[in-house]
Amino acid sequence: MKLSTRQILLFPAVLVLVFYISNASDTISTNKFLRVSETIVSNDKRFILGFFSPENSTNHYVGIMFNIQSPTAVWVANRDKPLQDSSGRVTISDDGNLVILNSQNKSIWSSNISPAVRNSTAQLLDTGNLELKDSSNGRVLWESFRDPSDSLLQTMKIGVDKNTNTTNVLNSWISSSDPFAGSFSAGIQPETIPQIFIRKNGKPHWRSGPWNKQIFIGIPDMTSFYLNGFDLVNDNKGTAYLTFLYANQKEMAFFTLNSTGFLQQKYLEPSKNDWEVSWESPANECDFYGKCGHFGSCDPNSSPICTCLQGFKPKIQEEWGRGNWTNGCIRKSMLESQRNSSNLDEGKQDWFLKLQSMKVPDYAIWVPFADEDCHKNCLRNFSCIAYSYYTGIGCMHWEGNLLDVQKFSMGGADLFLRLSYTEIDQKRELAKVTIAIIVPVGSIILAIFGYISCKYLAKRRGRKRKSELLLRESLPNFYKESMVTEDINQAKFEELLVYNFNILATATDNFHLSSKLGQGGFGPVYKVMFCVIVLGKLPEGQEIAVKRLSQSSGQGLEEFMNEVMVISKLQHRNLVRLFGCCIERGEKMLVYEYMPKRSLDAYLFGSHQQEEEFLDWSKRVIIIEGIGRGLLYLHRDSRLRIIHRDLKASNILLDEYLNPKISDFGMARIFPGNQDQANTNRVVGTYGYMAPEYAMEGRFSEKSDVYSFGVLLLEIISGRRNTSFHQDDSALSLLANAWKCWNENKIVELVDPKITDVHLEKEIVRCVHVGLLCVQEYAEDRPNVSTVLSMLTREIDDLPSPKQPAFTTRPSPSKKGSSNSQGSVNIVTVTIVEGR
Repeated sequence: MKLSTRQILLFPAVLVLVFYISNASDTISTNKFLRVSETIVSNDKRFILGFFSPENSTNHYVGIMFNIQSPTAVWVANRDKPLQDSSGRVTISDDGNLVILNSQNKSIWSSNISPAVRNSTAQLLDTGNLELKDSSNGRVLWESFRDPSDSLLQTMKIGVDKNTNTTNVLNSWISSSDPFAGSFSAGIQPETIPQIFIRKNGKPHWRSGPWNKQIFIGIPDMTSFYLNGFDLVNDNKGTAYLTFLYANQKEMAFFTLNSTGFLQQKYLEPSKNDWEVSWESPANECDFYGKCGHFGSCDPNSSPICTCLQGFKPKIQEEWGRGNWTNGCIRKSMLESQRNSSNLDEGKQDWFLKLQSMKVPDYAIWVPFADEDCHKNCLRNFSCIAYSYYTGIGCMHWEGNLLDVQKFSMGGADLFLRLSYTEIDQKRELAKVTIAIIVPVGSIILAIFGYISCKYLAKRRGRKRKSELLLRESLPNFYKESMVTEDINQAKFEELLVYNFNILATATDNFHLSSKLGQGGFGPVYKVMFCVIVLGKLPEGQEIAVKRLSQSSGQGLEEFMNEVMVISKLQHRNLVRLFGCCIERGEKMLVYEYMPKRSLDAYLFGSHQQEEEFLDWSKRVIIIEGIGRGLLYLHRDSRLRIIHRDLKASNILLDEYLNPKISDFGMARIFPGNQDQANTNRVVGTYGYMAPEYAMEGRFSEKSDVYSFGVLLLEIISGRRNTSFHQDDSALSLLANAWKCWNENKIVELVDPKITDVHLEKEIVRCVHVGLLCVQEYAEDRPNVSTVLSMLTREIDDLPSPKQPAFTTRPSPSKKGSSNSQGSVNIVTVTIVEGR
C-alpha cells in the first residue's frame, strides 16, 4: 500500500517565506522569538523549523520540516494542542524552557525542563534535531530526538533505555491532515533478541522478526550494506535502541509510520523533487501479525494463504473453510513426551520436521547452545516444541503456541517443528501404498522410456552443438564492446563443457532446497553429487557446484559471459575451477568444482567458529598467502591481466584442506598488457571492500584489488567483519580501529582473542603493518601484490610507515547530537537496498 505524500502549507505567502529563509539563522534565543511568518534554518539548509498547516486543515502547528518545495513535517511540537489562529509564537521562557505561546500569551506547549536554567538557546542542527542548550556551558537540556513524532531521521534513536527509564517510539498521525497521535506506534521490543514492532492500540500489528546483528530476519528483502543503514544497541539488560545512518549523510531519506500503520522508507527523487516510497511493511496480507492464528502458517503465494503446520488441523473447521483463521490450529496427535514423559519408548520418540525459509514465530527463547546442541537440548526439554539456529543469533527455542509464522519465497530461517512419532508411521504407510502402485507401472514406463531415450539422445546432441555454437558466437560479440584489444576468437574452448539443462535439473532434484548450498548476489548455488551422468567427462563420484543466475538478480548476460570468458582458461591452485556452463531455456548456469569447506567468512564470522574448526594462526597464514598468490596470478602471471573487483571473505572458498581459492569472477575485468587503470560508470562490488577511488570515481586498477586484499587481511587477523567492528565511538570500522591501535602501539587489541600464542606477536604485527599499507587512501601509495607477498614472506624486510587508511574519519552519531546511552554496542550496518 502506497499513500500520497503529506503536503504541508506554510504561511504566509511563498515569497515571504523565501525572504525569511534567506535571512534566518538556526537559533532561537531569549531575545529572539519566532512568529508564524518566520522560520529558522539549519546550517546546511536541509531543515527548517516554523509554523505550518497540514493540507485540508486550518490549524497551526510548530514543526521541523525538510526544506524542499513542498516542506514535509518530520517532527511536530504541539501535535495535541493546535493553534486556532496565526498569532502564535515560539520563544524561550524565563525558566529556560522552549515554549509555544498563543494569542493570549499562554503556553500551549513546553519542553518541560527542570530545574530552571537562567539562560538557554535552541538550535536546529543539520541532522534535523532541535537542541535546547544551557548557554553558559553548552549542556544539552532537551532535544526533539528524545520526543519523536512519526518519523525516524538519521542518528535519531528509538527504543528503551533502562538507565534513564525512557522509551522512544514513533507515533502515527491520526490522519494525513491531523498530527494528533493516532492508533499506531513503532518501536523496539527490548528482549534478548530485539525486534521492531508496530502496534495498533497497544496490540501487535506487525513485527520484523529477530535481529541477527546484521538484519532483521523476518524482513526477507533486507540485506547488509557497508556504512548504510541500521545500528542496534542491546545490552540484554533492558536497554535496546535502533538508529540508522547513510554513508552519504546528505542523502534526503527517512522512515515514517503513516496514519494507516505502514512503516515506510522514503527518499527524495531529484527529478520530481518529491518523495518516493522505496520500502514499506506490512507488504502483504501475511505480514499482519498472527494472520493464521496459533500453529498456522501464512504464504502470500498460495491460495488460501493460511494452512496448518504439518501435524496440525484447524481448531474450528467451519470457520477455517470460510477464511476466518484467527482461531488457528491444534495438534492431530499428542506428543509422546506429553503422553508419557517418565518412560519413553525408544521406538516412539518425538521427531523434528524441518521447515525451510520461514519467518520464525514470536516469543523466541534464546538458549546458549551451539548448532548441534540446539536440537539435543530441545529434544530433552519436553516443553520445547520447536527450535531454530541462526548465525548471529544462535539457538532459539519455543514453548507453548507458535504464533505469526510465515513461509518466505527466499530468506528466512530453518524452523524445526516437534511432531509425534505417529506422523512418521503415517508417512511410512503412504510410502508402502505408493510402492505397490509404482512397481508394475514403472516396468511399463521403463520399456517406453528406453524407446524414447534413443530419440532424445539424438536430439540432445543436436541441442548441445547448438548451445556450443551460441556460446562461441556470444563470447566474441560480448568482448567486442569490452576493453580487451586482443583477438578473443583465438581462445580455445574445447575443455569448457556445455551442459544439458535437464541433466543439471535432475541432478539437483529440480533445484530443490535440499541441494542448495547458499545464495549470493548472482543467485543460488546447488551441489550435484553424482556427475558420471554429465556427458561422461567427469569421473564418477566427482562433486560439483552449479551456480544458477536468479531471474530477479540485477546481473545478467554481461556478468555471465564475463565469468565464462575470464575463468574458463585460468588454471591456478588458488582459483576455483570452472568446468562448464548451461545456456538452455533462457537459463544461465555455471558449473564449478565443489569446495567442501564452503567460504572463508563462515570460519571467520559465521557458523564454523566452533573450537574443532577454529582457524589457528598457521592456517590463517596459509590462507593469506594463498589468496595473495591467486591475486598475483590474476594481475601478473596469467595470459590476461585480470582485476577481480569483488574480493571479499565470502568469495574465498576453502577446499577440504582449508586451502583458499578465489571465486566469483562476474565483476572481473580484463586489461590489455599496456593498460594500468580504467574507468566505469557502473560501480559494482561490496561496500567495505571497495577502494575509495573506485567507490567514489569509478576508477579501478590492480591497486583496487590490493585495497580489498588489505581489508580481507585485517579481517583474517581480527576475526571480525569490517562492517561490524566496534570498540568505542571513535572506531566505526575495522580500518579505523586498526589505525587507532597502530598509532597507540596496541596491535594486540586488534587480534582475534582466540589467538593466544605470545610468540606470534611480531609476525602478526608485521601482517597488520602490511594490511595498513594496502588500505592507504591513495592508490599510488599502495604496494602491488608482488610487493605485498614479498613483505609477508620477509623477502622485503624493511617496511615503510603506513598513511591513514580511507574511510576512517567519519564522526560517530553520538557527536552529531544524539543522546548518550550506556551498555555494550553492536555496530552493524544494514540497508533495505539491493546490493551484492
